[in-house]
Amino acid sequence: MPGFTTRPELRGDFGMVASTHWLASATGMSVLERGGNAFDAAVAAGFTLQVVEPHLNGPGGEVPVLFQARGGAPRVLCGQGVSPAAATIGAFSGMDRIPGSGVLAATVPGSFDAWMLLLRDHGTMTVRQVLDHAIGLAERGYPVLDRIAAAVEALAPVFSRHWAGSAALYLPHGTAPAAGSRLRNPALAATYRRIVSEAETVGSDRETQIEAARRSWSQGFVAEAVGAFLSSPVPNGLGEPQQALLTAQDMADWSATYEDPVSVTHGAHTVHKTGPWGQGPAMLQQLRTAEVLGIGSDVREGVSADFVHRVTEAAKLAFADREAWYGDPDFTDVPLKELLSARYAAERSRLVDDARACLDLRPGSPGGRAPFEPPSYLPGDAPGDRTTGEPTVRNAAGSGQADLRGDTCHLDVVDADGNMVSATPSGGWLSSSPVIPELGFPLGTRAQMFWLDPASPNALSPRRRPRTTLSPTLVCREDGEAVLAIGTPGGDQQDQWTTTALLRVLNGVDNLQEALDTPMFHTNAFPSSFHPRETVPGDLVVEPRVGRDVIAELSRRGHRVQVAQDWSLGRLAAVARDPESGELRSAADARGNQNYASGR
Repeated sequence: MPGFTTRPELRGDFGMVASTHWLASATGMSVLERGGNAFDAAVAAGFTLQVVEPHLNGPGGEVPVLFQARGGAPRVLCGQGVSPAAATIGAFSGMDRIPGSGVLAATVPGSFDAWMLLLRDHGTMTVRQVLDHAIGLAERGYPVLDRIAAAVEALAPVFSRHWAGSAALYLPHGTAPAAGSRLRNPALAATYRRIVSEAETVGSDRETQIEAARRSWSQGFVAEAVGAFLSSPVPNGLGEPQQALLTAQDMADWSATYEDPVSVTHGAHTVHKTGPWGQGPAMLQQLRTAEVLGIGSDVREGVSADFVHRVTEAAKLAFADREAWYGDPDFTDVPLKELLSARYAAERSRLVDDARACLDLRPGSPGGRAPFEPPSYLPGDAPGDRTTGEPTVRNAAGSGQADLRGDTCHLDVVDADGNMVSATPSGGWLSSSPVIPELGFPLGTRAQMFWLDPASPNALSPRRRPRTTLSPTLVCREDGEAVLAIGTPGGDQQDQWTTTALLRVLNGVDNLQEALDTPMFHTNAFPSSFHPRETVPGDLVVEPRVGRDVIAELSRRGHRVQVAQDWSLGRLAAVARDPESGELRSAADARGNQNYASGR
């Protein structure tokens, strides 16, 4: 339906914030209005998301950030914490997959240090100023979303039987909070107030305060509380005691880092992503294939069967390569130059049959190397609904409770000076592991993304980054000026939904809101990044707005089509800037009833 939008595209010249929660977007705008820049606003919004979307992220999680400071080059800030020093494949003897819940899958919490590093090097505000909104919401309470209420209700037996800290926080009166009620997190507010206090005891210099806050987290009372909590076995969702591998020393030994993005050109633009420790290069491979196949030339005509088919087949090839080749490049030789080359894209594109969907996982062999081929776990081996594309958190197997799906957050910010930020916080969900009572948050389970096969490029080993799905996107024009930041939650589907929207933006759909509101689709025809790691061969999930005729044609071509609920695939957000006029734009789609853009 060309031209359709659920909301107006926002336009202005002062500043724009788009995120997966209206309170985070409002926080970012408040910071801009008080004189902060895009980096200050992103940090404050990021901490707010930890409070108001605890079912999607938390302080125990991680965040990759793509950004460009005015006059600088695009950069990546890696807030993905590494595996513990004791995390060896042998430590999981007897298991074929790392569990998706409990403390065994905890990696170093990376988000706090990443946000502080971004604030120190590119922001203008103090620790107190960027934490103020999050602390206030944690102290006074925040509105309980339907999905928070549903998640807590599903986990209430686990909390009440096994996770006392979680029960104290999320079952304050012995029952799950109702949707629309308000929920407080005084322990988290106290944690952040103490960090602010310890930061300010070192003096008035802003950067010195930020360094003190970083120490409080990784070497001070926060790390000590984490270490003490994990010093004895901790029950998983079934009540089975587990001895965690993560220690306070692991936290002290790690810090967030900067690196160059991985990039390809697409028409007159350059698209920037994280390195292969994330799945971001899979988008770049899809864009290379799209150029070869001419995908996107007809996007103004709506969503056609040809468009969906070709995008899906290109995604299958890219994600097969993700499984075969992607991993932390500090530990594995990723042939990224070959994978992103025009020659390789041309070779892979010849595998796309316009008449028929492929049901096989087909990784490539760049440079003649043999690809890693992971085991195939079919849905029958591990029940779970992958229509939403969200990661599975399996806490209550055998207890009569359904598997619970976690997810992720996203935020984008641009200011009048042209500073631009795209970030995808995640991990440390309320469903991942028990809340640490003294701190008010649980640890994450990102290690579940490692394989326990040493032949995998994403094999578990000590102090290694798991290959995350978190995938912000930054787009620059030919002269290097950033013009677009975009992203979505959604686990493995992030670089499918965002690619669909981006192909529309880069091929002539000028209205951001229209690009985000387009009917979405994705495939699960490759191993999930999350426990239980299932694959659904030939799978194609579509929103019904693609149309009956398109669905029928896709089925005729051999896709195993699942029609999802309308407006259920993705929660996209984006901001844009025209360097010539200085005009700023933003949009956030209506999926989930909580994404909002703000700006003027």
